[in-house]
Amino acid sequence: MNRKKIVAGNWKMNKTLSEAIELMSGILKNPGDNSVTKIVFPPYPVISAITNFVGASGSFSTGAQNCSEHASGAFTGEVSAAIIKSIGCKYVLVGHSERRQYFGETNAISSKKIKLALENKLNVIYCIGETLAERKANTHFDVVKTQLTEALQGIDPTNIIIAYEPVWAIGTGETATQAQAQEMHAHIRVCLKNLFNSDVANNTPILYGGSCNAQNAAELFACPDIDGGLIGGASLKADDFCKIIRSF
Repeated sequence: MNRKKIVAGNWKMNKTLSEAIELMSGILKNPGDNSVTKIVFPPYPVISAITNFVGASGSFSTGAQNCSEHASGAFTGEVSAAIIKSIGCKYVLVGHSERRQYFGETNAISSKKIKLALENKLNVIYCIGETLAERKANTHFDVVKTQLTEALQGIDPTNIIIAYEPVWAIGTGETATQAQAQEMHAHIRVCLKNLFNSDVANNTPILYGGSCNAQNAAELFACPDIDGGLIGGASLKADDFCKIIRSF
C-alpha cells in the first residue's frame, strides 16, 4: 500500500492576480520534494495565470474550487468541468462545506459534479464532514457515511480523493484532535470498503481539512489513515504552506 501524500491549498475568495502571483512565487522558492503531490486552488479568474506560472516548475498542479453540475448552457456565472480542464487544471473541489452551507449544495448535486469532472478527466477532491451540532448529537459517523454513499454510489472511484473537513473546525482555529481525526479517517476507509472494495479503501487518499496549519500538520500527517491536508488559511502564507508540505 503506497498512497499518495498530498497537500492542497484552497485559496477561497482571496488574492487578486498580482497577489496570487506574489504568493505563488513565495511558495515556489521552497516547494519541498516531489514525493508530495502539491496542488493550489486559486479563484477562477486567476487559475489560468497561476497554471501558466507554475507550469515550467512541474512541481505544482492547479485546480478549481468548484464546477457546475451542468455540462454547458445558459447558466450565467457558472463554470463547467470542460472549461476548467481546457485551461490546464488537473483537479477540482466538490462538496466543500462552504458550498453546502452557503449555496445549498446537496450530496445529489455533488454526485452530478463528480460525474462531469471525471468525464472531463479531472481528479476530484470530494469534501465531506459534520457540523458541530451533528457531532454533539453523535450522528457524525452516519452523516459522513451518507455523504459518501449518496455522492459516490455507482461512480468509478479511481480518480477521487476524499477530504474530511469537520465543519466546526474550518476557519475557527479549532482542530480535531489527532485521535478524532484518525478515528474519522479510519471510519471513512470502512465506508469506502463497504461502498466499493478493500483495494479502493486502502488506496484512496484521505486528506484532513479542518484548520490544519504549520504547527499541527506533522502530528496529523503521522496518523496512519491521514494522507495529507486540504489547507485553507495557512495556504495563503507561503512560509506556512511550505512548512506543511514538509511535514510528512
